[in-house]
Amino acid sequence: MSQHRSARAAVFSAGSWGTAVAKILADAGTSVIVHARRSEIADAINTTHRNPGYFPDIELPFSVRATTDPATALDGADFMVLSIPAQSLRASLAHWAPRIGPDTVIVSLMKGVEVGSHLRASEVITEVTGVSADRVAVLSGPNLAREIMAGQPAAATIACPDEDAARRFQAACHTPYFRPYTSTDVIGCELGGAVKNVIALAVGISSGMGLGDNAAAVLITRGLAEATRLGAAMGAHPATLAGLAGVGDLVATCSSPLSRNRTFGTHLGRGLSIEQATAATRQTTEGVKSAEAILALARAHGVEMPITDVIAALLHETVTLDEAAAALMQRPPKPER
Repeated sequence: MSQHRSARAAVFSAGSWGTAVAKILADAGTSVIVHARRSEIADAINTTHRNPGYFPDIELPFSVRATTDPATALDGADFMVLSIPAQSLRASLAHWAPRIGPDTVIVSLMKGVEVGSHLRASEVITEVTGVSADRVAVLSGPNLAREIMAGQPAAATIACPDEDAARRFQAACHTPYFRPYTSTDVIGCELGGAVKNVIALAVGISSGMGLGDNAAAVLITRGLAEATRLGAAMGAHPATLAGLAGVGDLVATCSSPLSRNRTFGTHLGRGLSIEQATAATRQTTEGVKSAEAILALARAHGVEMPITDVIAALLHETVTLDEAAAALMQRPPKPER
């Protein structure tokens, strides 16, 4: 990356979190171009400096540009920032991969596990593109997009095997309201982000059923235990799960009505079907798609994840809401681990 120009970032694509990260990058002085699938979104960003699909009431920095052409977006990009549904990653990335520069660092914002392969997003990225793992970074933390669009304070962890690459992206997205930390623990960051979505579904269901704050606190605490057990089995550092990408993201996602996973769960807890909850939430809910894949990872590593197990069964409609609640509360008592 030249020292005589600002860093350049291509953000794929123009959803809520991608738009928020584009704003962060632009506010940090990074040159940003957003790849939008729909021409009307790209045109609106270029002419009105707003994303009408997600934040019609918030103006983006004038320096944020948009295009529907992936080659234009990636031309000269130091960073390719991916914010798309985890289950769409493989197909989309196969289309974009030939346009990725030889030195471009790919930054994943995704918090899901691929169904079928049970691969984390960084693993899908290296498999599809053929880039080395030290060119793939992960950004994760308690980051609710609307709060960040409003300039409210937040922080996140940037994990990459190459510490220099992590530091370069840290500089590219450090603003007065957004504080990024660096790490080399990609596994811990990705698992923390993926598992917390499933736990947020459970907390939302509990809230929708009117089970109270004690129940929510139990689910959050034991959900953290599940993420930590799985992380340890897969080689993550326990400190990562106790940090921003673990407990920080878990608390924000489980507690806020701005969280789409918690909101989806609340709809289920109030008696809506999965189809009705999907329509009411209106955005991709990664926990719904990833629960089964996370459970498969847990079983492959001999890790017990009872909350994830129950949520996966509920999403497959093999248990009812009442049966799910009873299954969690009627487990045999044991020492806290």
